[in-house]
Amino acid sequence: MRAWQYETIENGIENSLKLSTSAPVPTPKPNQHLVRIIATALNPVDYKPAEVPLMRRVAAPKQATPGIDIVGRIAKPASDSPLKVDQLVFGMAGASAFAGGALAEYDVADIKAVVAVAEGLDPVDAGSIGVAGLTAYQSIMPHIKFGSRLFLNGGSGGVGIWGIQIAKAAGCDVTVSCSTANVELCRSLGADQVLDYKKSPVLEQLKQEKPFDHVVDNVGGDYDLYWRCHEYTTPSAKFIGIAASPNLSFFAFAAKVRLVPGFLGGGKRKYAGLFAEPKTDQLEWIAKLVAEKKARAVIDERFAFDKAPEAFRKLKTGRARGKIIVDVAGELGNL
Repeated sequence: MRAWQYETIENGIENSLKLSTSAPVPTPKPNQHLVRIIATALNPVDYKPAEVPLMRRVAAPKQATPGIDIVGRIAKPASDSPLKVDQLVFGMAGASAFAGGALAEYDVADIKAVVAVAEGLDPVDAGSIGVAGLTAYQSIMPHIKFGSRLFLNGGSGGVGIWGIQIAKAAGCDVTVSCSTANVELCRSLGADQVLDYKKSPVLEQLKQEKPFDHVVDNVGGDYDLYWRCHEYTTPSAKFIGIAASPNLSFFAFAAKVRLVPGFLGGGKRKYAGLFAEPKTDQLEWIAKLVAEKKARAVIDERFAFDKAPEAFRKLKTGRARGKIIVDVAGELGNL
């Protein structure tokens, strides 16, 4: 089969991927489906760990293929699965959390990681839910109740777009941050208040707002948002960080969070990181919102399969509005 692969990363994943025309079709285990991939949606987790040499050696196979989010058709269903051959499915593929294998014509997917594309749901929209949708759901829903005030740092990226809509469906009052260019997009998705970080520092704007009950950081890097979150949150608020880059500054931050108590200069609110777990009921819940027109996918750009390195180059700019899709099978125009 055709598959984009890398052995080592030099000067970025976009410069290290090579297209193989003879990669072996993966052999599924009894609890895995074999899926013929139609399209994959890219996520930061598809390249950030791979570009850290130690994590690359430990977590990814020697010949690694990136990509986790998929929409595709069942080529061989898992044992005891109700899904049938040729049935359209979406979700998360692969056996590796950091090299899922979706940038290939075939991939495996755990029986608990994909669900059928329901009637009324656009397959491309379904394929964009995956990691971003589940990350948004799991960073918000366990921590809020109807009427909670929620701040999402970063409202126009893949996770933020789903986060706004999931939180509004759950009855939250939602404030987000974004650049001037994306203010109207965030408002159109349901954000009650949009903070334009181009106009003034987000932290200073937050301190002018009524205290928030929950915070999700979809951007990362500005650690003052956590160290000073007691200045703009309620005492019981939690701070969820989901955009960490595996570098020395983050590891130092994480060590201080863990080891230094609040009265000695540490954080005064509970901090937690998050790595999304496949949950079929949550995939179906988000998909139902989309099918019922209560939420919508936002697609920034579609790339042909042979332009996958360019798709990564666009993703790494950090300026995508919504999801970047790679058309693996060349069938998106026919679905």
